[in-house]
Amino acid sequence: MSNCAAHLVDEVLPRVPARQWVASLPWQLRYAMGYDAKLCSAVLAEFMRALRLSLRRRAKLALGLHSVEEAKFGALAFIQRADSSLRLNVHFHCLVIDGVYVRDADGQLCFHTLPRPTPEEVAEVARRTHEGIARVLARHGRTLDGFDDAVDELVDEQPALASCYSASVSDRQLLGASPGDQTRKLVHPVRELSSPDEALAEVGGVNVHVGSAADGRDRKQLERLCRYMTRPPVCQERLEVTSSGQILYRFKRAWCSGAHAVVLDPLDFIARLAALIPPPHFNMTRYYGVFAARAKDRCEVVPGPPPKDPEPTQLQLVRSPGLGSQAKPPDEGSTKQARQSRHPWAWLLQRVFAADVMTCPRCRGAMRLVKIANTPDEVAQVLAKLGLGPLFNRPPRPRPPLPGQLELVFAA
Repeated sequence: MSNCAAHLVDEVLPRVPARQWVASLPWQLRYAMGYDAKLCSAVLAEFMRALRLSLRRRAKLALGLHSVEEAKFGALAFIQRADSSLRLNVHFHCLVIDGVYVRDADGQLCFHTLPRPTPEEVAEVARRTHEGIARVLARHGRTLDGFDDAVDELVDEQPALASCYSASVSDRQLLGASPGDQTRKLVHPVRELSSPDEALAEVGGVNVHVGSAADGRDRKQLERLCRYMTRPPVCQERLEVTSSGQILYRFKRAWCSGAHAVVLDPLDFIARLAALIPPPHFNMTRYYGVFAARAKDRCEVVPGPPPKDPEPTQLQLVRSPGLGSQAKPPDEGSTKQARQSRHPWAWLLQRVFAADVMTCPRCRGAMRLVKIANTPDEVAQVLAKLGLGPLFNRPPRPRPPLPGQLELVFAA
């Protein structure tokens, strides 16, 4: 989450306004999209096609363009598989630049901000998405009204996973005390507050929600938005175990019905986690328009990787007999190292939480790696040298039996 958001803000997103679009889909479609990667990609492509057409048409009217092809569109799509109650709910969070790029008379790409979309324009996006989904299903020999044939493939190949998917989508217990019943919710009265800068439209079960725009110059705000859209399905801070052994998961926001938490049996909780795992080799982040990998105009829009300073965790480990694992800084004349796919944890902690774990809290000097302890005995030795524990991590002596207590001898 944090690593992906840092990459997008530093190397992909330009300093232009961006707006979040969210597309929720009919429930009968979410089950098939949970395991059918091709169907999920095709439905997402239809939503992005409707978004691109909407922005291009708005740009043609606002800027007086000769053709919609002159307007360059850019967006990032994040596929989310869960909702706040841990149900299998495949939906899309898209970060779309709030405008278009147009080449001027000198051949340079210039960004033009568009006004906030009206409710009618949002409804048009939802309508075109619904029509595109109908065409996709027709190519697959399906309709939104009849999905009986869509579940046979998963039921035949992986019946246990199909049961987890079905129970998760329908919000029912699978392995709890009352299989087939609706999961229990905690409810309290709520009052809905609408935001004046947001729009919502629904057509045939396709729900399109438009949020407020983020200023591209405010990189911290943009990074927080990217972290929200790339978040994992489970938030550990809202997860707890009740005194009766049930799993309580609180929602981030209460539903309009007043439900604010779901109570699950431990086995049902595991079944829901299994349903949230995406299919193998399925990319959950997609790039469209000028952000696409093969877009001709990408190099003129995307900032690219900035020059990076040596990071505090880029250390070379050297093992010496009898001395354990020690660290030394890389040689000055060493060749340039290959670029890593992920930022080190120390770098991410300092960026997100402003916590520099590579600086000693006592002397404010740079931390150095002394030893890597992987076994209980090695950990005990390190703690003993620091005066925090015994020298050896021996198991405690067995307690002497009470008088008259029966002792059972187990054969090896």
